[in-house]
Amino acid sequence: MSRRAWILGSAGVALLVASVCVAVTIGPSDVGPRSVLSLAWSRALGGESGLTRIQEGIVWNLRLPRTLLAAACGAGLAVCGVILQSLLRNPLADPFVLGVSSGASTGAVSIVVLGVGAGAVSLATGAFVGAIGAFLLVLALAAAAGGTTDRVVLAGVAATQLFSALTSFIVFTAADAEQTRGVLFWLLGSLGSATWTDVAVVGSTVLVAVVACLLLASTLDAFAFGQDSAATLGVDVARARIALLVITALTTAVIVSTSGAIGFVGLVLPHVARAMVGVNHRRMLPLAAISGAVFLVWVDTAARTVIDPQELPVGVATALLGVPAFALVLLRRRSRA
Repeated sequence: MSRRAWILGSAGVALLVASVCVAVTIGPSDVGPRSVLSLAWSRALGGESGLTRIQEGIVWNLRLPRTLLAAACGAGLAVCGVILQSLLRNPLADPFVLGVSSGASTGAVSIVVLGVGAGAVSLATGAFVGAIGAFLLVLALAAAAGGTTDRVVLAGVAATQLFSALTSFIVFTAADAEQTRGVLFWLLGSLGSATWTDVAVVGSTVLVAVVACLLLASTLDAFAFGQDSAATLGVDVARARIALLVITALTTAVIVSTSGAIGFVGLVLPHVARAMVGVNHRRMLPLAAISGAVFLVWVDTAARTVIDPQELPVGVATALLGVPAFALVLLRRRSRA
């Protein structure tokens, strides 16, 4: 790894830690970054934190798990975006555009509203099945249309619309008024119900995904030259594609099952990382994960505070910021062309 990548990575980790500490302090309760660190220290090693019981509850049970979940989701979505953009050699590819998020949403809503599986199937399992089903549909449509990367994106748009319509149909025909409000807010992206269990599940999933992708970094580099070139370089194209798509689908499903559909993170942040360290995936993947984590931490912080006492769905906030950011990416690519 180059010296520039090490410097950017170290600075990114420091920024992420600082962002988490500061974001947790933002809100009605007056708690400073030092108090947050003191609380974390006391929870880890025992002792007194110096905070009141109410302040400890607000920080430890509400803000900290929510902020850490935002970081984990942002990192996971950014890594998924890197994988899909590399596999498909298309700068528009991400889990949201390719229908994986919509399929996961349909699977999760089927569990919540319809009770599919009668309690034997978990929310994450339903979301995973929906994500896999959506992506298999995308691949089938794309193969039938010629198999080019442009056809994959077009098939993804169609799958997104299909599964979004199915989700809406399930909600409006089978959910009561209270379920409808909760599910629709969740589908727009919400981290308000974050728990330490969610943090553990999403964090461990994203960590495994990042490590697996780093192990496959040379394979992703080979895919940048096309499938034929990758095969010439000794890559088992079919096996590598299946492995990477399963990693993407699983990571997206777990994220969607806890936070809802959050778009534009996986679309924009890979471009940011690529602009900073180039196309080498061993350097780009960690930086994309860190950038996604920092980005979503601050977007979620803004979402829960800008219209206080109400809360803006985090998926709406990422879209409001992501569209202008992606427009800048497109303009920059055009100026280089």
